[in-house]
Amino acid sequence: MDNVAGEKRPAETTVEETSTEVRLPQKKYFRQRAHANVFSDHHLDYPVSPAHMDWSKNFPQHFAPKDGNAAVEGAVTKDSGKKVEFADIGCGYGGLLVALSTVFPDTLMLGMEIRVKVEEYVNQKILALRQNHPGSYDNVSILRMNAMKFLPNFFEKHQLSKMFFLFPDPHFKKRKHKARIITSTLLSEYAYVLRPGGIIYTISDVKDLHLWMVKHLDAHPLFVRIPDEELVDDPAVEHVRTATEEGQKVERNKGDKYLACYRRITDED
Repeated sequence: MDNVAGEKRPAETTVEETSTEVRLPQKKYFRQRAHANVFSDHHLDYPVSPAHMDWSKNFPQHFAPKDGNAAVEGAVTKDSGKKVEFADIGCGYGGLLVALSTVFPDTLMLGMEIRVKVEEYVNQKILALRQNHPGSYDNVSILRMNAMKFLPNFFEKHQLSKMFFLFPDPHFKKRKHKARIITSTLLSEYAYVLRPGGIIYTISDVKDLHLWMVKHLDAHPLFVRIPDEELVDDPAVEHVRTATEEGQKVERNKGDKYLACYRRITDED
């Protein structure tokens, strides 16, 4: 039954099961302000180290529960040996994750999002997609997390092969530039978790932010920009441009999108 005008649909009914499929959640019930204060205490749960992380709740088809934790329904009893390889930092409503899931079906990928309602939406969407398409979308998940503070708590050295920073908060005021997701200090953390040969993808519709990210990445000794002509054959690039809600909004408004991708080089290069 459709929602009565003027009434809010209860949270527990945002994903509804029918005789044939599970309905995907609707964004209008999960709207939240576009940005969050990354320096605030958000009461987040995080492991002491990557070795302590129990991934079974996120990827039950690939990880068994740790230390006697309760198993998610359908969880395997033995780890598959896979590790998360793609990280979408500030993943928003999960458009990139869903798009890349079928492009790279054998790769585990994780979105990190600090906003509560947005994380709830993406989690419900993934669960619904898994039920509607058995055997698919088991390779994607999301965590509510502040990647600026706790990234090394989740990922080992050189674990990741791709990191995505798509339409991040521009933090226009100069005094807030320290909160931008690309800084010299943070790039060193990204270089730690990203393997040599791995790629950082950045895109923004704000030219000033694009130039800021390019400047800091160009200056970092462990990253080198990938020429645009080399990106033509990268299957992720088109989805970087078009899969996110923000990217689609820029497209509708006929705005500009500034893309820059960088390869992580070896420490000896």
